[in-house]
Order: sequence, then structure tokens, then C-alpha cells
Amino acid sequence: MTLIEALNAIGELDAEMMQKAQIRLDSLTKPLGSLGRLEEIVKQLAGITGELLPCVKNKKIIIMCADNGVVEEGVSSCPKSVTSSVTQNFLKGFTGVNVLSRHSGADTVVVDVGVDDDIDCEGIFGRKIRKGTWNIAKGPAMTRDEAIKAIETGIEIVGILKEQGVNLLGTGEMGVGNTTTSSAVASVLTGFEIGEMVGRGAGLTQEGLINKAEVIKKAIDINKPDATDPIDVLAKVGGFDIAALTGCFLGAAAYRLPIMIDGFISAAAALAAIKIKPQCKDYILPSHGSAEPGNKRIMEVLGMTPMLMLEMRLGEGSGAALAFHVIDAAVAAYREMGTFGDAQIEQYKPLA
Repeated sequence: MTLIEALNAIGELDAEMMQKAQIRLDSLTKPLGSLGRLEEIVKQLAGITGELLPCVKNKKIIIMCADNGVVEEGVSSCPKSVTSSVTQNFLKGFTGVNVLSRHSGADTVVVDVGVDDDIDCEGIFGRKIRKGTWNIAKGPAMTRDEAIKAIETGIEIVGILKEQGVNLLGTGEMGVGNTTTSSAVASVLTGFEIGEMVGRGAGLTQEGLINKAEVIKKAIDINKPDATDPIDVLAKVGGFDIAALTGCFLGAAAYRLPIMIDGFISAAAALAAIKIKPQCKDYILPSHGSAEPGNKRIMEVLGMTPMLMLEMRLGEGSGAALAFHVIDAAVAAYREMGTFGDAQIEQYKPLA
């Protein structure tokens, strides 16, 4: 599915099924609305899937991996080689997201969309556009055609997973320097000042944080990304991983699959996707409130409230893996609780 085809395929949620889900929720043996946001989650899932009893047992976390040329500017405490190492370690099963996804009954899907290394590991989706982006402090990260190719890669991966029967997606990433590119993308698309977006990433010193903010300002000044054109923003100051995740959010909406934001990087991608096609917001669920300051700003702009507040900034899809437990609990309560008819008790009624 091309980008244009995906955009044309994105429609409204199934309002009739959401109404039916609300009727069922109100018939369960509990005070009306007493499960709070769990009820909203279930209604959203019903609207996305068009199913009264949605299933979320086949869960996958898509991890987009790519390098960023801006690391030349000293914006990360990690060497660039870490991207390739961690990408390959995802296949060994001992990274943070591996542990947390196993605990939530999910699998990881690893995609090399631009790692600066020749990775030949069975189990990795090889979709390399190029070995890393160019340095955004000196010019655009990629061409517009490359940005669209990255977006369409995300759409493609979602389509493959849809065919495999996956019914709930999480998003993750790996790429040294990608909190810098995410800060640049988010600052342009939200209008917030760079200082409100930039954080310490993998553990920068105060001096490093100042340099990071200056590099981002320089990149925006040099490239002059058009805030009204999200693809232009991704191409000029983004990364292959962010653009591919943008495609995942658009693809999930096109294929009518619920998809979860992880932390700051995937939130920047979700923001870009929603700017491209506002309707895709209805298919997205936020997982946790990342410790990166820019994540809070994006959530404010999108009008979203994370399910969990754990001060995490690991990335990789780790927050999405944890929030899968919340989704599972919401669906289990909705599907398995008895109704007032089952319990033979009088239904709770609000006071007049």
C-alpha cells in the first residue's frame, strides 16, 4: 500500500459498534463508568476493529532502527556503533523491551530502516533506505523521496503483520541521536521552543544538553522546514526511524489496527502522522509519560493522557510493552465480567 492509498483508506471509527460497546459496559455488574479509562479504551478498540468483543491476544512491537548523521555534533553520550549492537541484540532476547514484551505476551518485530552497518541477522526485516541520514546541522537529513519511502516502509510492515493476524501494535525505535531529531521535528510541528523539547536522552551532561539545543536550533535555521508540511519536516530534520514510525501510525489506521505510542520518539512520529492525516489519531493509544520533556508537550498538543507515569526514558518500545497489560486488563474486564442479568441483581442507577 502506498502512502496515498493508505491516506485514502483511513476512515472514521465505527460509531455504531462503539455505542453497542457502551451498552454492554453499562450492563456489567459495576457502577456506571466505574472502570474509568478502561471503559474508554474498550470503546475505542470496538470502534477501531468494528467488533463488539475485540481481541488483543496477538501483540507485536515494531522497532524501527536507524542511524542519524547528527551524532557528528556530539549530541549523544553513546557512540554511533551502539545502534547496530542493540539492533542485533534485539534478536538475542535480552534487551529491556525483550524482557517487558515477553512479560506482556508480545513479540518484537525488528526493522533495519537505516542502520550504518551491514547487518545480516535472520529475523530482522531488511528495509535499509541508506546507511544513516545526513547531518541535519549541515543540511537536510534525507530527500523527500527517501522520507516517503521510509513512511511507506512503516505502512508495509503493518500490512504484513495484519496479514499474520496481529491485532494490537506497539511502536519502538533504536537509533543513537534520535532524541535530537525528535526534538527538532516536535519543535517545528508544535511551535514550542527548542528548550521546552530537548532532554538529556541517553544521559547527557548539562554542557552536552546545551550543545544539543544549539545543534537543533542550527538545524532548523539551516533547513527551514515547513511546519505546514510534515513530510518536509521529517525529510529536513527527522530520521529514517521517525519517518518509518510515522508510516506505522498511518498504516495502522488504514488497516484498522490499534497502535500504541511508546515514548518521545514514537510520539514525535505519531504527531507527524496526525498532522498528515488527522483521522489517524482515533487509532492511536498513548502508553506512558516519558521523562523526556518533549513528550509532555506532544501529549498536550494531541490532547492525550498517557496510561502510565513511570518516569521512563528507555525507548525501544518498553513503555508500550508495559501498557499492553492495561489493554489486556480492560478487554478482560469487558469480556469476562458478568452482567446484572447474569448476577440477578438490580442494576445501579445514577441518583436523580
